[in-house]
Amino acid sequence: MPQETEIPVLASHMGNNETVMIIDDVAEQIEIATVILKKLGYRAVSASSGEEAITYLKSASVDILILDMVMEPGMDGLDTYKKILEIHPGQKAVIVSGYAENNRVKQLQRLGATHYVKKPYTIDKIGKALKEALEK
Repeated sequence: MPQETEIPVLASHMGNNETVMIIDDVAEQIEIATVILKKLGYRAVSASSGEEAITYLKSASVDILILDMVMEPGMDGLDTYKKILEIHPGQKAVIVSGYAENNRVKQLQRLGATHYVKKPYTIDKIGKALKEALEK
């Protein structure tokens, strides 16, 4: 009966139909994040590169980003976030990465991306990070 213990934890992390943009160069990561977001009550849109995200956000807006730090080729998470802030000042974001927290992550946090979640992340960790970031 593991689901019974999972429900109270997830209930506190549930979204309210906010739109989350997943920016990640790995298709499987986008698929996993999309499934998690739908379970948590969010709407998901995605971009497979920083450049694609910026193009999308020139004509749309989202409540929060799940932003991968390392994307090949092209812009990394920090450069992507700087450009997005030019379009949408104050854009909320959660940083995700399979790598250790580094100076570029710290720069991103100074710019306003409040939470850092190490990959592979759980529904609980990403849910908690999104909820806390949206409430700031």
